Order: sequence, then structure tokens, then C-alpha cells
Amino acid sequence: MVKVFSIDGVTPVVHPTAFVHPRAVLIGDVVVGPGAYVAPCASLRGDIGRIVVGEGANVQDSCLLHCFPNAECVIEDWGHVGHGTVMHGARVGRHALIGMNSVLRDGCVIGEAAFVAAMSFVPAGFEVPERTLVAGVPAKVRRALTDEEMAWKRSGTEEYHRIAARSLATMQEVDALTEEEANRPSLRVETLHPLHVTRGGKS
Repeated sequence: MVKVFSIDGVTPVVHPTAFVHPRAVLIGDVVVGPGAYVAPCASLRGDIGRIVVGEGANVQDSCLLHCFPNAECVIEDWGHVGHGTVMHGARVGRHALIGMNSVLRDGCVIGEAAFVAAMSFVPAGFEVPERTLVAGVPAKVRRALTDEEMAWKRSGTEEYHRIAARSLATMQEVDALTEEEANRPSLRVETLHPLHVTRGGKS
């Protein structure tokens, strides 16, 4: 059972086909769309502004979403936000990818199908063009993205769709085993490699 918190009579909304881990925190004006995934230790704090997670989007472990009063923090459909990201009043476009431990500041817009490299800092008000890679502190546009990279990103987001469905169907809190079983089952997942492996080691 997902625990959510209302404030001033405003209660988070979670679509029945979305998965929000019970250790995530949702407060106030938060809307999580169909098929979305919100991981453990994510904090979506809609106590002074609005937080939206679109259809098929994912918010991974230890992400923080917040904004200034009366503002919005939005992940559009199929947006993919990596572990440890901080989004404050930012907008992530459809099919965009945010690398792990990035910081997205107020009013920045990540264009459709754009990538933000891991550990990047996207300044307030910065607009990332669609289908480009930005990286660095502060983030700068590096180049256009390839069809191969777009296909890789889509596969990664589709895996999170499967994780959401599997989690809804089978995840439950249990006691740990004290030793490994003789015929331990394996997880039923698709093969997906890091991008550098997919490229054959090329950066």
C-alpha cells in the first residue's frame, strides 16, 4: 500500500496502473500518470507547487522533485529520470533522459528526446534543444543524438514499464531468507546494456 500525504486538503493522485514504491514520499499536489514508476526513497513534495509525472515516465531511487510556490515540476510522458536527480521547478520533455545525480534548476526545460549526461548541472531558465546531448557544470550542448542512442533510451524506458508492471503484480514485503536456495529463481528481465557497451566501447 502506497502511503501518501495530503496538505491543505490536496491529496496526491496515483493512476491504478502506476507503481509507486511504499518507501517513496508523495505530498500534496502530485499527479502520477498511467504506467509510471516511482522508485524507493524518491521524494515528490508538492506542498507549495505542483508535481506531475507523465504516462510511462519513471522517477528513480533517491530523486527529489520540488518547486517554488505556485510553480510546477513536470516530467512529461516517457521521461526517464536517473537515480539521485534533483529537479526544482524544472520540466523534462517527452522521451527525454536525465542522467544520474544531475541537478535541474527552476524554469529549465529539457527538450523532447534530449539527454542530460550524468552529474550535470542545468542552470535556471536554460532550454535544452530537442534530441541533443548536454553535459557539464554548467551543462552545455555537446552534439545531436543518434538514432542508436534514441533506440537505446527507448529500450531503457520500456524496461521501466515492465518493472512497474512486475512490481504491481509481484512485489511484496517479506522476511529475508537466511541462506540462498538450492534452485534459486532468476529474474525475468530483458537484456539491456549500458550505452558504452551498446556502442562497442566507443564514447
